[in-house]
Amino acid sequence: MHFTHAKGILSIKNGMNIYRGCSHGCIYCDSRSKCYQFTHEFEDIEVKINAPELLEKALISKRNRCMISTGAMCDPYMPIEEELMLTRKCLELIDRYGFGVAVQTKSDRILRDLDLYKSINEKAKSVIQMTLTTYDEKLCAILEPNVCTTKQRYKTLKVFQQNNIPTVVWMSPILPYINDTEENIKGIMEYCFDAGVKGIISFGMGTTIREGDREYFYAALDKYFPGIKQKYIIRYGYSYECRSDNNEKLMSIFHNECEKHGVMHDVKKIFTYMNELPTNVEQLSFF
Repeated sequence: MHFTHAKGILSIKNGMNIYRGCSHGCIYCDSRSKCYQFTHEFEDIEVKINAPELLEKALISKRNRCMISTGAMCDPYMPIEEELMLTRKCLELIDRYGFGVAVQTKSDRILRDLDLYKSINEKAKSVIQMTLTTYDEKLCAILEPNVCTTKQRYKTLKVFQQNNIPTVVWMSPILPYINDTEENIKGIMEYCFDAGVKGIISFGMGTTIREGDREYFYAALDKYFPGIKQKYIIRYGYSYECRSDNNEKLMSIFHNECEKHGVMHDVKKIFTYMNELPTNVEQLSFF
């Protein structure tokens, strides 16, 4: 890892990435793509060491409270967070100034900060987002080798359920020829329903591949799934979107099961929910 003093921390939509790069080792990671213009090795994580200071200035400058999001690009709960605690420091500021938070992760390290998520949720709103890609524990250890497996993430979701903190699951990517099966989709959804998730996000059954992450993904396919890379090349060529041949069937199962269990599954509605603060919170002013 290496440190940098960033000039800003919040995007125009109030998203932040404290870290740049990742150590989870997910074989499909889109963040490796060249379009993101990494000037360092992806595993050599860039740390925005002044993130808390920048965040505090940004929060104070806002006229109205809002939801602050993190984790869309790089996971805020990588192993280095145990030492640096930058995510926790930022959460303390979000809590202190009465903002809401939506966090996306694959790691059960998030439970370390349960106290802060409870406090934020009592004052404003917390939404915990967890990525689940496969019900198969052995397959999960191949696809996402350096982070806790799906079962542990499910247990993490249960803890938040027990503490009345809303959760959302990202069911993606669903990799053609690897985990695009009815058994896998139903297994993931069983975890979601039992954990009482508010919504499940799916953009369709498939994955995206582009320059930068394609090379890493294909090398992993050669190592763990001999013959599958050739199927991708023949079926998808250099396409960005790689839709599963089982997409229509699996999406029908997905939508029907969500409707049956009363779980949100419209992507736009879920994002609206995650970005909204209760009106009485949003309109409060610091001054």
